[in-house]
Amino acid sequence: MSDTFSLHPRLAADTFFIDDWALSRVLLMNDARFPWLILVPRCEGLRDFDEIPIDEKPTILAEIDRASRALRAVTSAEKLNVAALGNMVPQLHVHVIARFAADAAWPAPVWGVGDSEPYSTSQVDALIASLREAAKP
Repeated sequence: MSDTFSLHPRLAADTFFIDDWALSRVLLMNDARFPWLILVPRCEGLRDFDEIPIDEKPTILAEIDRASRALRAVTSAEKLNVAALGNMVPQLHVHVIARFAADAAWPAPVWGVGDSEPYSTSQVDALIASLREAAKP
């Protein structure tokens, strides 16, 4: 983990902070259509999953599992999508997205579908509190 960690400006602009876990900064994507967590390993210069230090691999996998379980518990997701694409934002980040057969993109990926619907303040505050509670170790 880096003492000089900085979040890519696009991630900072599009998300809400949830927590810092052992390795990752946990963020909520600001799109109410899709409950969507983003995990960003706090290691400078990582672009791809294979660049995570070998001793941190179990940690990132455990954090993906933790985020998945919390998101499923809070949203009752029918399916969870997990991906690390990084085509638009070069900083390594892992998407954990709750999916539903009735969502705006089903069954396709969520990227590029329609316009984002930002959370209201009350929605995001309640969702973040529920996710923090559900993700407690």
